Amino acid sequence: MAVLKVKFTKTKRDKLAQILWILNWVSVVSGIILFSLGLFLKIEIKKRNEVMAKGDINSVPNMLISVGVIACIINFLGGKICYDCSDANKFSRWKLVMLPYIVCTFCFTFCILVGALMCYTMKNELEESLYLGLRDAIKFYKDTDIPGRCFLKKTVDLLQIGFHCCGNNGFRDWFEIQWVSARYLNMASKEVQDRLKSNVDGKFLVDGVPFSCCNPSSPRPCIQYQLTNNSAHYNYDFLTEELNIWVKGCREALLDYYTTIMRSIGIAALLIWLFELCVLIGVRYLQTAMKNVLLLGDLEGESDGWLLENSFVETAKYNISIIKNLGKANQISTVSGMNDPNINVQNTDCGKTNVSTKSIPAAR
Repeated sequence: MAVLKVKFTKTKRDKLAQILWILNWVSVVSGIILFSLGLFLKIEIKKRNEVMAKGDINSVPNMLISVGVIACIINFLGGKICYDCSDANKFSRWKLVMLPYIVCTFCFTFCILVGALMCYTMKNELEESLYLGLRDAIKFYKDTDIPGRCFLKKTVDLLQIGFHCCGNNGFRDWFEIQWVSARYLNMASKEVQDRLKSNVDGKFLVDGVPFSCCNPSSPRPCIQYQLTNNSAHYNYDFLTEELNIWVKGCREALLDYYTTIMRSIGIAALLIWLFELCVLIGVRYLQTAMKNVLLLGDLEGESDGWLLENSFVETAKYNISIIKNLGKANQISTVSGMNDPNINVQNTDCGKTNVSTKSIPAAR
């Protein structure tokens, strides 16, 4: 029994073909939108590639870009097919192409769904990439005279100013590393020597942060050194007073930024997937209706269209049987073997036969 069977007159078939022709061109635009969203996300990730560890974070934008290009190609072809389906004579040349086209389009719409879901499942990979990348960027912040690292100070400063953040997890990350280059330290100073000797690694550690952590909206001048020393500043209590530096870590700030972008892209991709699925269902109805009208031989008469020719269970069993038989393509069934002329052929005697040399004419 056919699933969701609908009866179509010639007028309904023509209208369906015209509507699907328009919708396929709208789908081409949706493919361009998917391509643009993927390209936008790829550019945004590329902008801050210096503070991200290498990983699979580009899989989502690459997926959206690929699906967008395929959408333009498939829907352009679909528009041509639907336009010709308004004429039964023109449909005959697409008759054998329609079903493979529907299968390919179904796989393509599934890829859109996968791309949309990837926008929501990428958060963990992105967070790990940001954590490792920011950790290394802050670690090499002081290396302004080393090739390959000299740009990191500017990158981190612009990042902290632009995203109103400080450190990786928070401003205390700067307390655990030496972020002032040794070339700017007075090694003859007793204070510097004491600080270098105060830890096992011999690093110049201070309870201070770079200038880019300062909050310009604070009415008090920025306190970026001796943040935990209440006696170093007038009317200051580190534990109770609101600090005039950014408290949020840059990993959290960047993660919120990219999560917002990917959530918006995911919603757009889901809407496009639903739209493409509706178009695919319409094309399936048009294909079955036109196929049946050709079988009936009455091009002006009514015909049935359906989503599936058999029930879901029967269709599933049929497809499973096809998959199981794929590995048995080289086996010969007993039924077909009865009529196979190549079976039960009597063996001929291929042994040597004594031939008289005289019967063989000599070459001249």
